[in-house]
Parts: sequence; structure tokens; C-alpha cells
Amino acid sequence: MKGGLPGLALGLALGGAVIACARPLEAPEWQRRQQKMTEITTLWAQIRDWRRAAHMVLDPTPADMFQWSSRPVSEAARVCPDGHTVPPPCSDVCNLADAICDNAEAICGIADELGKADHDAQDKCTSAKASCREAKQRCCNCSGDAP
Repeated sequence: MKGGLPGLALGLALGGAVIACARPLEAPEWQRRQQKMTEITTLWAQIRDWRRAAHMVLDPTPADMFQWSSRPVSEAARVCPDGHTVPPPCSDVCNLADAICDNAEAICGIADELGKADHDAQDKCTSAKASCREAKQRCCNCSGDAP
């Protein structure tokens, strides 16, 4: 029995060293994509809820989607003139526009991580950019500063 204890101790020590050096398992690619698409869908659904609350049509028009498919969110959000101040009666409309544009930025960032070949992610990005643009236009129109 004496010989068994040193062997057991050595086995436990080696086993602990192997466990300590092991890398954490990464999720498979399909699972990472699924997680990212869940994030995109959650943010996109939020935009649709905000559109509904603002009495907007739930989805942007196909023409608006086409117009913003290859342009950045920052350009879509640039509607009001520089130095635009939001009057108090427009703060809700403009805060909603900011939230939609923030979600669009997040969606498009995740879509870029997934790549241009991921059409589902890219379509959600395009929809979000068009929603951002439309919401910003409403903000400027409310403020009387529409271009």
C-alpha cells in the first residue's frame, strides 16, 4: 500500500497541472454566429418596438433600405444641421431617434464581425440604418430644422 500513495499523489499533481494548463473550450462557429444573431435580432426588435410607439410603419421602405445598404450609420444619422438644438417639445422624438441610431450602430458592428456574406445580419443592419435616418428626419422636422 505504501507504493500506491506516492503514485496517487503524482497522478493528482499531474492531473491538476493538465487541467490548469488547458484552454477554455471555445464555442463552435455556428454557436457564436447564433449568439451574435440573437443580439442583432434583439436590438432590431427594439427598433421595431420604438417605431411602433412613434406611430411609424414597422419597417423602412425598400427604397430607403436600398439607399442605406452601403453607407455608414454615421451618415444615416447626419440629418440635422450642425449646432442643432432640440427644443423641449421635441425631446422625446429626438431621444427616440438617438436610441434607434445607437442600436443601428451596435447591429452594424456585429454584422461586420459576421462578415459581408452573412445576408441576414447585413439586412438587419441596412434596416436599422434606414430606421435611424427616418427617426432623425422626424427629429429635425419636429425642431423645424429639416434640411
